[in-house]
Amino acid sequence: MKRWSMRQLEAWKENPRRKPLLLLGARQVGKTWLMQEFGRIHYKNVVYVRFDKDESMRQTFEQDYDVPRLLDALHVRSKVRIEPGETLVILDEIQECPSALTALKYFCEEARDLHIIAAGSLLGVAEHTGTGFPVGKVDRVYLYPMSFTEFLDATGNAVYVELIWRRDWQMMKLFHTKLVELLRTYYYVGGMPEAVAAYAENRDVVMVRQIQLALLEDYRNDFRKHASKEETHLISQIWKSLPSQLSREDKRFIASAVEPGCRAAKLRGPIRWLEDAGLIQLIPRVFRPEIPLQAYTDAAFKMFFLDVGLLAAKCEMDADVLLEGNNIFMQYKGALTEQYVQQQLCAECGMSPYYWSAEKAQAEVDFLISHARRVIPIEVKAERNLQAKSLRSFCKRYSCKLALRVSMSGYEVSEVRISDGPSCPGGHVYSILDIPLYSISSAPVALAEMISKERD
Repeated sequence: MKRWSMRQLEAWKENPRRKPLLLLGARQVGKTWLMQEFGRIHYKNVVYVRFDKDESMRQTFEQDYDVPRLLDALHVRSKVRIEPGETLVILDEIQECPSALTALKYFCEEARDLHIIAAGSLLGVAEHTGTGFPVGKVDRVYLYPMSFTEFLDATGNAVYVELIWRRDWQMMKLFHTKLVELLRTYYYVGGMPEAVAAYAENRDVVMVRQIQLALLEDYRNDFRKHASKEETHLISQIWKSLPSQLSREDKRFIASAVEPGCRAAKLRGPIRWLEDAGLIQLIPRVFRPEIPLQAYTDAAFKMFFLDVGLLAAKCEMDADVLLEGNNIFMQYKGALTEQYVQQQLCAECGMSPYYWSAEKAQAEVDFLISHARRVIPIEVKAERNLQAKSLRSFCKRYSCKLALRVSMSGYEVSEVRISDGPSCPGGHVYSILDIPLYSISSAPVALAEMISKERD
């Protein structure tokens, strides 16, 4: 397998001002494999410590933060000489040794020339639970489940990755049926590396589902093991409510859907725990689409799952749906499609999406992004029907000049003219960039090209 996050690790390695690196992400997204593969490719040797299985190293780090002593202990334990630039020190499952997490601060201050990378499944939780987190003393990379293009590469379809990255719309049109078929499969398999590997090896969707269900059970066990007793019940109830939250027409998170009569304030702690564990992503609502978007959010939000395949498993979606044409894209009122787009915007495009809705939810734009100092609305369509009343309403109301629409249709750039009226004196013209769902990773460059042409 290849992970595109390898490029971020390579950039970290070459940065002369590097700090110890924290690799963040949910359980089983591939952090250990990525660190070890990075070490294998780019370093002469690797020192690997896994704190959940090495009691002696836990005790070593719990004694004090004497950096020379810690380096000597790592050398003796691994029988590897630690050389700056030549050795990668990997501290895995570091959440099991809070003292090792704190020690990263001292490595940063006293051994900046060493290349140290740490990872753990619940580091986000540790940051907010009183652990001595090395704030300001570490660099960070967040690892998501495998994106659609990573899935294509892993399953022997790298040729289509090149088409998407080159934005070869003509060739994509020729292979549209095949790309849609692969996207259907990705909705089912998702991006968890173990599930992708099982599918890549033998195309066994039954095994894929078994792996997904086991992962979901592991996450439930984490609630019981790592969350407080007071929060465990509500965390489980939020987790249980996710499919129903996402399958409504209005996907805004509703506290009473977790438990009848439940207030949002009661759920803040449990929601934060799930977010810190990397199991959910919150997309805030923007009441005024201006830059910076974060400054114009209110209390409303949508809650998304960490992976489209795990969401399909949690919804108990049967593998037969893979044989039923494109119905999968519209399942659960388009929930899987919106989940897919959100996942790719974060993992592949490196974007932080928001959403917008009008008063009384009369109109809603699925996502808003900030790109090239502009606010770009994104409309997600799970079918070929390209009617976009909410998008039109948004562009008219805020004089938006460019919008993105992703759907089952092909690439097209069109101009929309809104006639003069009381709410739009003089009328308004805006452009819509239409791209296929499977090419969402090309959106940042495609949008930048359109903006550049406007300026020319």
